[in-house]
Amino acid sequence: MSKTSEFEIAPLRTLDDFLLESARFQIPNVNDLEKWGKRVSSNLLYYQSNYFLMALIIFIIVGVIHPTKMACGFIVTAVIFMVFSYITNERFAAAQFKKKHPIVSILLILSGGYFVAYMLKSLLVFLFGILLPISATFVHASLRLRNFKNKIVNRVENLGLKRTPMGIFLEQMGLEQEGF
Repeated sequence: MSKTSEFEIAPLRTLDDFLLESARFQIPNVNDLEKWGKRVSSNLLYYQSNYFLMALIIFIIVGVIHPTKMACGFIVTAVIFMVFSYITNERFAAAQFKKKHPIVSILLILSGGYFVAYMLKSLLVFLFGILLPISATFVHASLRLRNFKNKIVNRVENLGLKRTPMGIFLEQMGLEQEGF
């Protein structure tokens, strides 16, 4: 079936449904990975706006607690990615520079290593700010039992009647759920 419907943002679910009284939680059966995976992907689709908001709040809290380390960690991460990208895309130019300027190359490598070592705490805080929301989302999606409304909304998503960011992401990751 063609999935050509329009893109839309999933609604924010109530706090009562997400965490409080009507929410039911249970430790998943780790021996049945297929059932656990369906529960996680179903909850990711149904609560995606809640998960995005939760991740944003956690990231902001970590950023408020350690603003300098978060900023430095972001800068270190960006620099590492830019250097990696440059070196992988311009191998010949990097090799030529290394041959023509061996002392400068060694100094750049040593200063880069020192920079990363000096900023390691900041890098760890930044990664914690990213990984904590991802972990919290996975734990909630694993423990939260599905309800009837959750299953109906997920079937609508799977049939392609509506497309949401998480549905597209799960589809790209090859984790889409089975249809009827």
